Amino acid sequence: MVEQADVVAEIGLLIYPDCQLSAVYGLTDLFRIASQWAPQQTVHPRMIRVSHWQIAEDDVVCTWDSHPGTPNRLGYVLAPPSIIMPAQMQPMPVAARWMANKHKEGATIGSICAGAFVLAETGLIDGRRATTHWAFSHELAKRYPKIDLAAEQMVIDDGDIMTAGGILAWTDLGLTLVEKLMGVGTMLATARFLLVDPPRRDQDIYKAFVPKFDHGDTAILGVQHHIHAQAAEAHDIPELADRAGLADRTFLRRFVKATGLRPTEYLQQVRVMKARDALETTSLSVEQISWDVGYSDVTAFRRVFQRIAGLTPTQYRQRFGPRADESLVKPKTKNSD
Repeated sequence: MVEQADVVAEIGLLIYPDCQLSAVYGLTDLFRIASQWAPQQTVHPRMIRVSHWQIAEDDVVCTWDSHPGTPNRLGYVLAPPSIIMPAQMQPMPVAARWMANKHKEGATIGSICAGAFVLAETGLIDGRRATTHWAFSHELAKRYPKIDLAAEQMVIDDGDIMTAGGILAWTDLGLTLVEKLMGVGTMLATARFLLVDPPRRDQDIYKAFVPKFDHGDTAILGVQHHIHAQAAEAHDIPELADRAGLADRTFLRRFVKATGLRPTEYLQQVRVMKARDALETTSLSVEQISWDVGYSDVTAFRRVFQRIAGLTPTQYRQRFGPRADESLVKPKTKNSD
């Protein structure tokens, strides 16, 4: 007689308006695969119960259950990503109230990507560390300033609250839960079967610099355009302020207000953006790229690049650059014959 598997936890997936259904069904499949692999990893069979929950007028009801016929005992509740931009997402007080109640009953609640906006409505992450997609972090911080936002993190496990960053970070959060509930062996077996990497820890290597040009300050916009066009040149505050026709202190204040960065930080972001592009698309040496984007000191370039991109230039090229082609002729340097 085959021994019935133990349910180690029930994970409820919230289906809210315009949520990413591929994440809902992807997580459902991931947890099922983990449950199928678990008996091979342990003597006593274990599995994860999955249920889907949907807003119905003034309540949230179960619409699908992997173990129908038995009472629901939610150990985890997750809000998946949205397929629309956060600015288009409507408030969801019913879903927020339901998640808060489940948390009060002992469930761990969590979110993925823009699902953080649903989670934030509960008020439970005020003063807590949380993450979301890097592109949505400014909007989340503006709407919910009490959150201790750590948008560079891919997954934050704060015990009773879990958040994940990117739109496909549901694989990272799902595997993190598999590891918590079934152990590292089952997690790795699940990842291998799905041909995905084990959970990633940060978003920095995926984060792109998205400069703000729609702030309405034409004097600062002109300076931004100059920096982008002449990124390799040296730029100091007096020179930039003079180009904007402003006093130094006034220029600095308006630049930070318009872009969210100090001029030095902005220039570093532009230079690293250009360096990333060169590492991804050319075979130029790191030293040449350093020189081309404005750093005569390659050590300083490597330090700034790693701080912003999360990888060294060489590591970044290995991960995102073109395959090495020995037939390519290396560009000549100044020391070449």
